[in-house]
Amino acid sequence: MNAVTRGWTLRQRVVTLLTVVGVLLVGLAAAEAAVAARNRAHTDAVLTETGPLRVQAQELFNALLDQETAVRGYAVSGDRQDLLPYESGVEQERDRIESMGRLAEDYPAVRGELDAVRIQAERWRQAVAVPVITTVDQDGTQAAQNLINDRTRQEFDQIRSSMSRLEAEILAEREANERNIRRTGNLLVVLLIIAALVVVVAGAVLLVSLERMVVRPLTGLAGQVREVAEGDYQHEISGSGPPEFQQLADDVEAMRRKIAKDLAEVREARERIEWVNTQLQKQAEELVRSNRDLEQFAYVASHDLQEPLRKVASFCQLLQRRYAGQLDERADQYIGFAVDGAQRMQRLINDLLAFSRIGRLTTGFTEVDLDRVMAEVAGQTEVARQQAGAELTWSELPTIRGEEPLLTNLLANLVSNSVKFRRPDVPPRVHVSARLVDGEWEITCRDNGIGIEPEFADKIFVIFQRLHSKDAYPGTGIGLAIVKKIVEYHGGRVWVDTDTEEGTAIRFTLPALPEDVEAARAAADERDGDADATGDDAPAGSTDAEPGAERARPADIDETATTGPTDDTLRDADDQRPDQATSGRTAGTKETVR
Repeated sequence: MNAVTRGWTLRQRVVTLLTVVGVLLVGLAAAEAAVAARNRAHTDAVLTETGPLRVQAQELFNALLDQETAVRGYAVSGDRQDLLPYESGVEQERDRIESMGRLAEDYPAVRGELDAVRIQAERWRQAVAVPVITTVDQDGTQAAQNLINDRTRQEFDQIRSSMSRLEAEILAEREANERNIRRTGNLLVVLLIIAALVVVVAGAVLLVSLERMVVRPLTGLAGQVREVAEGDYQHEISGSGPPEFQQLADDVEAMRRKIAKDLAEVREARERIEWVNTQLQKQAEELVRSNRDLEQFAYVASHDLQEPLRKVASFCQLLQRRYAGQLDERADQYIGFAVDGAQRMQRLINDLLAFSRIGRLTTGFTEVDLDRVMAEVAGQTEVARQQAGAELTWSELPTIRGEEPLLTNLLANLVSNSVKFRRPDVPPRVHVSARLVDGEWEITCRDNGIGIEPEFADKIFVIFQRLHSKDAYPGTGIGLAIVKKIVEYHGGRVWVDTDTEEGTAIRFTLPALPEDVEAARAAADERDGDADATGDDAPAGSTDAEPGAERARPADIDETATTGPTDDTLRDADDQRPDQATSGRTAGTKETVR
């Protein structure tokens, strides 16, 4: 629904109201400006015209009085000094009449009365003042006094009457200006009151409009939204008021419908999840029961099964020692098969138990020095290496957090496999090295043995997966599966580097200690600073940190990458258990053991 069918929008209504109020206020402001100008004109007239006219009219009358008094005094005394006020009065009269004439330009009645006073004053001087002065000069004071009679007094009284009319007219004009001032002042007050009323009425209209068009619709919409928020998701929301609020209500209603739809889907998903959780709970219970059975089996395998197996192996070995050569050749072969089978069964049970205990029977993580672990591994594998003429070396290795027995077993398995899977007539060489990559130690065990084809690189870590017959390379096929489980238990990963030119390189990662990571970063920053200062580029591969914060790693034999292995033979994996090896140790940051 558009704004045309729904009526004026809130914006249109507010703009219209403000426009009307603005026009009214502008009109009132213009009227007030005009009235204020008129008031100012009337005030100026009082202050600069009628006021000064009254003062100058009084001064004009005083000048006329001075003339009449001086003429009378001169007629009595005949002294010329007595005529000085007359002469100065005449000058003052002319100045005042001229000045009053300029001020009375806008007042014709005042100007007429002023002309009448001027004419009568001039007539009085011609009829009275000049004859008296002439008579005194020619005939003496007695003759002059005879000229001053009632007629001359009446002449001056007419001047008095004209001055009274002039002052009355001036006063009337002044009062008229004062009335105009009061009228325009009152009109200004009325206009201000009207402006205030316009503002008040506009405010009241705005408040009522906001109450009706904003507050009530919003309150109603908020109430409906609260009902939905309280859980009534099927309550339809309707809007009222301006088109904006109706559109808002429509949007909220659309949102409610979507929420209701999503909630329905969530309920269905929750029901499915609850069903899945129920199934998982059942499976977890079954898994717990299965684990108990496995633990019971492990106990039986480690005690009940091995006891008769040891008896079988012992008596088979006894038969082999006592009756070897006394029976026929086939009987000796059968006895040998029995002894070998019993021994393989013992090794298989022990390996399975060791595999199942990884991560389940734990001694807790501690800081383990892999250099010390490699010394222990060298001692454990000494007999096998001497028999094969193998050489074991390692670069300086880091310290990590882990379980030392498991890490010893891990490296012992890798070294034993490298010694076992050797090429004929080639003395085995095994080298272990480490480098820091992205906060992890990448440890490499490389040999010059038979190698592994890339398509079998992942299969060798599968339990019981063998790539050769047990006659070619003895073992249970569980050694590298133990290696993988130990590495993953320590938070790392293990893989075969298929780009090795000769032999096999098995790499695995272990989390580095925070101090080693910080030391590596500091060393990298220092190298970058030195490179910037000298203008030389950093050498290739300088981003890999070495074991220890201040220790340099000798050249590792696993750093050379090629396109792939060249041997066409395959290999399997087996382990050398710590309990079956010697306990000899070696020391040094780079050790060579033969």
